[in-house]
Amino acid sequence: MKRVERSRPSPVEISRVFRLAQRAASLPDVQAEVEANHDNNRWWPTSITDTRMRMLAAGWSTRVSYRMITTYADVINAADTRGFDTLATSTDAELTALIQPIGLPRARIGYLRSLTDLLQHWDKEAVSPTAADADTDELIRAFATHVRGASYKVAQCALLYARGYHCGIIPVDSGMVTRLAPALGVPLPRGPVAHEQLRHLLEATAHTRADDLRTLISKHQYDVKIPETAPPTWWLHLVLIYLKRLHLNRPSHRICPNRPVCLQTIDCPHTRP
Repeated sequence: MKRVERSRPSPVEISRVFRLAQRAASLPDVQAEVEANHDNNRWWPTSITDTRMRMLAAGWSTRVSYRMITTYADVINAADTRGFDTLATSTDAELTALIQPIGLPRARIGYLRSLTDLLQHWDKEAVSPTAADADTDELIRAFATHVRGASYKVAQCALLYARGYHCGIIPVDSGMVTRLAPALGVPLPRGPVAHEQLRHLLEATAHTRADDLRTLISKHQYDVKIPETAPPTWWLHLVLIYLKRLHLNRPSHRICPNRPVCLQTIDCPHTRP
């Protein structure tokens, strides 16, 4: 994967992201989901402490529907009990039996094998994916290049989970590219690079408007824990992804047909009763 250079988002783009987050943060259904997943995410639980297992779990969560989250959690817990080293040396038949409940065993085994190869390469090159001073853009590019089936969106998730919720990475899934970006009026290129460009914009917003986002968190009394030294990137990610899942994934009479020109977006005077 070619590295996507960071460009400086315009004040208008940052303002649009903040305004949408401001509106989304006030929605009770969004707040309930954010609070349920912020301090201990159901997809990427804090009970998994091995960073290698976290990168594996992030990849294995792809193409698992939300209604299968309990099944996915059972598979990940069983994998974590075995340990990454055991998984890496397991036969394809053994792994297939483990993965079968969430499907796509060949793809998920390929992900594990290539992830193992990348981690061994990083170890030889003294590259730590969790180092505080690591270049996260380069880690994501390398992960997307060398891990089978990863691409940028999975690489973002894997490095976020490995480094911790508050590491500053905001992962961008396909729905955020196809649903959220149009709601923001943000043009994106075709292909995987769109995930990186939107990530850079969202992260810039979290850093530029960090104090304003913390004010929102306090105003709406979100029951979440955010380190004082970290911008609320994880909170912003969850607010936007649950706005997308709950209100943008399917037609809703609450969504303004004039977005992004209408900055209110939800429950504005343009929406039909």
